[in-house]
Amino acid sequence: MTHGTQPTPAPSGTPELPPEPAVPGRLSPAEARGLFRAGFVTPTAGYSDGFAQANLLIVPKEQAFDVLLFAQRNLKACPVLGVLDAGETSSELLAGGDIRTDVPRYTVYEDGVLVDSPTDLNAVWRDDLVTFILGCSFSFEAALREGDVPVAHIEQGVNVPMFRTNRECAPAGAMAGPLVVSMRPIPASQVADAVRITSRYPAVHGAPVHVGDPAALGIADLSRPDFGDPVRIPEGTVPVFWACGVTPQAAVMRSKPALAIGHAPGHMLITDLKNSALQLP
Repeated sequence: MTHGTQPTPAPSGTPELPPEPAVPGRLSPAEARGLFRAGFVTPTAGYSDGFAQANLLIVPKEQAFDVLLFAQRNLKACPVLGVLDAGETSSELLAGGDIRTDVPRYTVYEDGVLVDSPTDLNAVWRDDLVTFILGCSFSFEAALREGDVPVAHIEQGVNVPMFRTNRECAPAGAMAGPLVVSMRPIPASQVADAVRITSRYPAVHGAPVHVGDPAALGIADLSRPDFGDPVRIPEGTVPVFWACGVTPQAAVMRSKPALAIGHAPGHMLITDLKNSALQLP
């Protein structure tokens, strides 16, 4: 299975990148993080079945309260799984791991402008940086597939499409911006199943925020996502939209803090937290 982003050949004299695993879903979280630490770059949908994936937002300590308040006021888009102390690089969510190296690709913003997309944060890390680990909808995709609900971007080997919407998040301090959503085309006969299944996972965005006409969210063209990749929308399917953890990065772009770091869209932190621990009865 491919995921849209393939490893590039290593330059002469540098170690070769590890090959893509034959069955990404069978990797343990530690194995997946080790693969990314070694330089393999790919969207993480379909990796480490049964374990929660997470979004990241990393800011200087002086901005951390605004981010926390923004998350509390916008829980659907920003469900907090964990917060690291300033300068801390690991936690029980990634035992033995390192937040600076264990995500396939990061984003670095200066004054709200994306200035780099590195594969590690060693060059930019500071001891005053606070990491927020936020729930990700990739976590409920295994439950969708177990319920025989197809997940188009996994089947098509691409990154999930994500869109800015015309819905504003509740602002908090300097943080303000639009809701970002991820879209999955669901067979019309299974939309109710998709809603029921995902509603049991509120810590990873939960039930959809919208079903049907994308224009109601201010989305003009599903073939042109703001983040991720377009997917083919099969006949007889309905676009279904979930709140997305890229929302804080959209707020960073508008609010323009001096420095902020996130995950590259679709390139998530794979945690040691089991999805079953996030499922409501």
